[in-house]
Amino acid sequence: MSLSKIAEIAVRYWPLFWAGTKVTLLVSLTGTIVGLAIGLVVGSVRAVRVEPRDGAGTRLLKRLVHALTSIYIEVFRGTPMMVQAVFLYYLLKPALGWNPMVAGVCIISVNTGAYMAEIIRAGIQSVDRGQTEAARSIGMSAMQTMFIVVLPQAVKNSFPAIGNEFVVNIKDSSVLSAISVTDLFFQSNGVAGSLFLYTETMAVTALIYLVLTFTTTRILGAIEHRMGRPRSSFPASQTIPGGVSPADGVAPAGSP
Repeated sequence: MSLSKIAEIAVRYWPLFWAGTKVTLLVSLTGTIVGLAIGLVVGSVRAVRVEPRDGAGTRLLKRLVHALTSIYIEVFRGTPMMVQAVFLYYLLKPALGWNPMVAGVCIISVNTGAYMAEIIRAGIQSVDRGQTEAARSIGMSAMQTMFIVVLPQAVKNSFPAIGNEFVVNIKDSSVLSAISVTDLFFQSNGVAGSLFLYTETMAVTALIYLVLTFTTTRILGAIEHRMGRPRSSFPASQTIPGGVSPADGVAPAGSP
């Protein structure tokens, strides 16, 4: 492997690499945003507790919803995204007639939503319960309390993990080449196959992915700083948000 050959491939085939990079960013960003929306809904539902004062029908409905959301999360977190992509694409293609790009965005969104749901649920649980009780005491409904008081703080507390999911999606979107999404990895495979220079071509590809993730991480770090939160280096999908910071004007749960 020579540096001159790597540079030659990068310069000669840059239009293909750039086209793949744009698709990778589009798919990963769209999938993360839609996945966050799914996670907000599913995480909020999973955070609702079965109360002793609930009627029999309400308790049954809550348990049913909790069971369905648990199945969704376990299935999409417990199986590889590549398997999900191939299975769902070919299973639903006769009915939906979708193209690989639309299918890829949908698959990343649903997969990300499963991780986001647990991230948001942990964020909701990190909000001091006294704030919920205070909101209800001034006449807010349960829905108003969740969307006006709890969720904004939960999203802020969960931002490091949410940002890390975007970084993970930039890399994991490469598996969508299995259903012919023309992302960076798909284009790189085409270049490598035409030149029979896989090592040099993948060196260029790895460098592009590194630049994308490094830049994204720095941008997310700057946003965290402006939000008044310390920068986090926790791995994605495993970050458990902390309690509400003193800057929010409320002490963390369990503090005096």
